[in-house]
Amino acid sequence: MINRRNLLVGSAVGLVAASLPLRAQQDHSSHQTSDHSHHQHNAKKVVKTTKNIPAVSTEKPIRTEQGYLPVITPNGRTLPYRLNDGVKEFHLIAEEIEHEFATGTKIKAWGYNGTTPGPTIEAVEGDHVRIYVTNKLPEHTSIHWHGILLPWGMDGVTGLTQPPIKPGETFVYEFTLQQHGTHMYHPHADEMVQMAMGMMGMFIIHPKEPLTPTIDRDYAVLLHNWAVHPGTYRPDPSVMTEFDLWTMNSKVFPAIESMVAQTGERVRIRIGNLSMWNHPMHLHGVQFEVTGSDGGRWPQNQWRKEVTEIVGVGQTRDIEFTAVPGDWVFHCHMSHHTMNAMGHGVPNMLGVKQPEAQLNKVLPNYMAMGESGMAEHQEHTDMGHMPGPENTLPMMMGEGRYGKLEMGGMFSMIRVRDQLGAQADLYAAPDGTQARKVSEIPNGIPV
Repeated sequence: MINRRNLLVGSAVGLVAASLPLRAQQDHSSHQTSDHSHHQHNAKKVVKTTKNIPAVSTEKPIRTEQGYLPVITPNGRTLPYRLNDGVKEFHLIAEEIEHEFATGTKIKAWGYNGTTPGPTIEAVEGDHVRIYVTNKLPEHTSIHWHGILLPWGMDGVTGLTQPPIKPGETFVYEFTLQQHGTHMYHPHADEMVQMAMGMMGMFIIHPKEPLTPTIDRDYAVLLHNWAVHPGTYRPDPSVMTEFDLWTMNSKVFPAIESMVAQTGERVRIRIGNLSMWNHPMHLHGVQFEVTGSDGGRWPQNQWRKEVTEIVGVGQTRDIEFTAVPGDWVFHCHMSHHTMNAMGHGVPNMLGVKQPEAQLNKVLPNYMAMGESGMAEHQEHTDMGHMPGPENTLPMMMGEGRYGKLEMGGMFSMIRVRDQLGAQADLYAAPDGTQARKVSEIPNGIPV
């Protein structure tokens, strides 16, 4: 059993500090219709500060010749294609990769084209697509196009609709897109292992005719969970429920890129869930509208206002809202999904006095935990006590303008400014709009 000492003793390899810089704008004069991956790749030019959590590029996306707004995949990219006699040709390579969840934890994962999740595929309703899939894994695979209407023989179910794609082989899938919406792709071969290792991606089909109201920024976020035991370097595919890392686009906070917008812009977040838990996704600061799914953008009379939307396993949901100024939190509302590297089945020490000095005689560097809650752990890790197991993140990471954020895992931000640019600081509240400490409470307030 993993106990709290094994997991947490000295877990500060240094908190990742965060002033959440927005990235500088880049020159997109060389924009090509067939490759929108620059929205992510150019964002590697980070504003240099001593406190740094990444944000996506502040550059406003440019509509393509087909009229659609390219999707932005935080920490990811869009897969380029070649136009061959009217057919959009893509190439996915299934392979083992090295993946970093955040500074301090790297694993051997499986993914596509060097990343997990694989690059986002974008196309338009009515497009004819041809997708080559090369297998560089040590075992056979396939790809299922989740939620997409296509011929039976293109559905990607090993043993049923096709033979397996053996190591070293390349298969081709070809079909015409009959719908629009937010979709996903993943294997239907040794599925428990391959998905646990990170094999999945988003497949966005834009509508042929523009829909209103129009979107100014369009984001894609894929939710997943991982079992990476403390001190290990490969995910454990046998774990069914007790996961210890919860990710957006295979990153944990604070390495998850914040989404950005300008005040008044209409923003859409496309959320896909290929984890093994349902996730109540909660956005601060606005009431968003739930507007679509893998069934496409719904008629407006079916839209509904929410602040939390459950995205079930295997589902996608689109949420839309008008951006208001601030650094607004976007996270799963299951509390243990906003933490990293947790221990399960540890004793409950709340209210229990622990003889720390005596224990240190037999367990050097032991630190009593939990008598007054876990906040004490977050305080002490900053002092460099409690170095944790190799290749294991602290449970909570990140620091804001006013102190530690005490979050990890499936946690991000929507960063909205009146004017976007290369901003290096967290949002500053206008005068009179921030909670503050007071010295006394006025008389007469009932309790």
